[in-house]
Amino acid sequence: MKKISQYIVLFVAAITVTSCDDYLDIQPVGRVIPETLDQYRAVLTNGYYLYPEHKSLTALRTDELTMNEFADEITVFKDIYTWKDTNPDRLTATFQYQDLYSVIFYTNVIINEASVKLADSPEKNQLVGEAYALRAMAYFDLVNLFGKPYNASTAGSDKGVPLALEIDLEQAFVPQSVEVIYNQIISDTNKAEELINVASQTKGLNYRFSKVALYSLESRVYLHVQQWQKSLDAANKGLAIKSELVDLKATSVFATKYDSKESILALEDGYINGLKGASYASPELIAAYNKTADLRFPLYFLASGSRFRIQKGGNDDQKCSFRTSELYLTKAETSLKLNNIADAKTTVLSFIKNRYTAAAYVQLEIEVSAMNAADLTNFIYAERQREFVVEGQRWFDLRRTSQKQIVHTFDGDNFTLMQNDPRYTIIYPANARLNNPNL
Repeated sequence: MKKISQYIVLFVAAITVTSCDDYLDIQPVGRVIPETLDQYRAVLTNGYYLYPEHKSLTALRTDELTMNEFADEITVFKDIYTWKDTNPDRLTATFQYQDLYSVIFYTNVIINEASVKLADSPEKNQLVGEAYALRAMAYFDLVNLFGKPYNASTAGSDKGVPLALEIDLEQAFVPQSVEVIYNQIISDTNKAEELINVASQTKGLNYRFSKVALYSLESRVYLHVQQWQKSLDAANKGLAIKSELVDLKATSVFATKYDSKESILALEDGYINGLKGASYASPELIAAYNKTADLRFPLYFLASGSRFRIQKGGNDDQKCSFRTSELYLTKAETSLKLNNIADAKTTVLSFIKNRYTAAAYVQLEIEVSAMNAADLTNFIYAERQREFVVEGQRWFDLRRTSQKQIVHTFDGDNFTLMQNDPRYTIIYPANARLNNPNL
């Protein structure tokens, strides 16, 4: 216990928040060994605050972007864009492997320490439940960055990421299998479900987990491991708490905003400003939209000569990890996987009614009603592409579905990510491999 407490104070003292986003109501942790509920809440708040912006970097690896080769920060991004993972330029941005484990450290403090030290109360349960949920989310992101895509027949042997559940300076961090990591994620979400008692966080505190945020995470996790009924059940539980959608026919506003009626968990920025200035929407992405009928097109994109800038992201008020749109599209997809094609059509139509002009929706309703299962699957995937552009969903969706071939052009040369390319799994960062030979 003494060693744990010393580690806590050293770690907390090393990372102190000095500037905060007012809308997230984040406060500094301070340089104390936590003892009270408020102090442990501050520890977990630091864990939330440190959650990295890795999903912004994943957009570079997808079919969403094309690079502005004359941008000031192009060197930071070009090797990610061309999938040059081995020996990249020394200025290349690094996927935040260590930052995600820093988040896990904070959650472990709560899970292993606060759960023992604090007196029982609903507030304690909520705090510890949030820690389990945040740890599950961090491991889900880690395994989908650095572990092989989930395959039920090989997950038991496919290499995943190290599992750190205790605070132990002598622990050897050896990668576990993809199956082990997913089992831990599900175990953590189950524990969180027992403890979290806030149905939905209020505006300004919605960077924290709630019941609806947890159900959103569970729905996403089960979608990736192809447990369709459990994913559908979680989506339905989430929608029972929060089902509002932004109707773009009534108001042209980003559904990603933290104060949007769709916001469930406002934690991550999927398209950071540095990348925003160094990239454009890819021609393939632009071609995915009906420019006159899809109300997202003029909201998401701004013409810049012959190309289009992406307007989403890059602002603190657009931090978004989960929102109700995802619950609808997951419900549609899983209903279809369970052969409930009528339910899938009803769900997807209730969603797109808020995204297209009234006239376009009349035609889409006819088209969707006539779709077979294969066509409806493609339509749902296309809606996910259109809806969640630069929100960090595309790379994970490509990994779990087609692992399609993608071609990027840079400085006159073509670079190809082949279908089922091993580079759909990102190699561990060089500094992580240097610090841990077990990787």
